[in-house]
Amino acid sequence: MKVERIGVVGAGQMGHGIALVAAEAGFNVVLRDIKKEYVDKGLSRMEKFLDRSIEKGKLTAEEKKEILDRVEGTTKLEDLKDVDLVIEAIFENVEAKKELFKELDRICEKETVFASNTSTIPITDLASATDRPELFIGMHFMNPVPLMKLVEVIRGLRTSDETAELIKELAVKMGKTPVEVNDGPGFVSNRLLMPMINEAIYCLMEGVGSAEAIDNVMKLGMNHPMGPLELADLIGLDVVLNIMNVLYEGFNDSKYRPCPLLKKMVQAGYLGRKTRKGFYEYRRE
Repeated sequence: MKVERIGVVGAGQMGHGIALVAAEAGFNVVLRDIKKEYVDKGLSRMEKFLDRSIEKGKLTAEEKKEILDRVEGTTKLEDLKDVDLVIEAIFENVEAKKELFKELDRICEKETVFASNTSTIPITDLASATDRPELFIGMHFMNPVPLMKLVEVIRGLRTSDETAELIKELAVKMGKTPVEVNDGPGFVSNRLLMPMINEAIYCLMEGVGSAEAIDNVMKLGMNHPMGPLELADLIGLDVVLNIMNVLYEGFNDSKYRPCPLLKKMVQAGYLGRKTRKGFYEYRRE
């Protein structure tokens, strides 16, 4: 297995970051989203990140140009037909992801490896939408992708050893530390993280403490760099709710029941940083 060209589907919060670290590692990247404005926004966010690196003296203008020249933006799924690896980074909906992989299975070469950046949906379930389950794997990056070192590598039931080793090697080339875990709702990262965030929202709803108090307890008392409610705003409250729903349905256990306040805030359109209002208010960037 050899990877030179990588396709990233989804140019949003996670997808543009994955495309960036892949291009920085020397790979040619095809970044695809359903609308040109989404692709352009992803490319713009990549450029802004690189500009900050130049300001800090970590990068030259010439190196920035070389990185961006390795990224091709597109709205056509067919433009991924010749890539060696596809990393999916669309929104957290099992049916949407399976429909996408079903289409990619038709378009791409039979040797193309498929990886999902899903944060919680079982890999075996997603792989069932394709005729290449042995070439299907979970490659779960952390947010923000350019800064966070962890990549959770999740094998499906039929993922081959060769596929797992390939993905771990690629993660290292991208400057990440791969950690292999077993398949299951939420894997390790979100099975631990999301119930903590959910419980913090319960504490707020029940008046145990203010948002600031809850976050400060975890930052000052547990040495967390960011409080759980701040982190929820960064992730997106709609994403948090989707993940909690997957955990709740996957385990059929009431301890994963999404907090009613979380549901209400998503219904109101208070999704965190991306809507400039969540548990905190944010200025326009």
